[in-house]
Amino acid sequence: MNVEMSGPVIIGIIFGVAVIIAVIYAIIQGQRRKLTAGVEDMVGKIAVAQTSLNPKGTVRAEGEIWAAVSEGGKIEPGEEVIITKVEGLRLLVAKKSKQKEGE
Repeated sequence: MNVEMSGPVIIGIIFGVAVIIAVIYAIIQGQRRKLTAGVEDMVGKIAVAQTSLNPKGTVRAEGEIWAAVSEGGKIEPGEEVIITKVEGLRLLVAKKSKQKEGE
C-alpha cells in the first residue's frame, strides 16, 4: 500500500504538533511561577507615594493604589517607601532609608 500525503496535510500536522508543544510549554511555565501568600507577602516591599502622606495618603504598591499611613513623618509624592505592616486594606509605610538605597 502506497500512501502519499499532500503538502497541506503535512503543514497541518506540523502546525498541530507546534500548538501542542506550545501548550505544554505554557503549562510548565505556569507551574514554575512563584506562589504568593496574599497581602502579608507585601511587608518589606517598596511602594511609591502617590499623594503626600502626612500621615495619611495613598501609595502605589504591586501595581495597585492603596490607602497608607506614614509611620515617621511627612512623605512627599514620588518618594519610595517600605511597607512595614498591612492592616486590612491599609498599608503602614516608612521612608526608605539612605542605608537601604546603597545595598
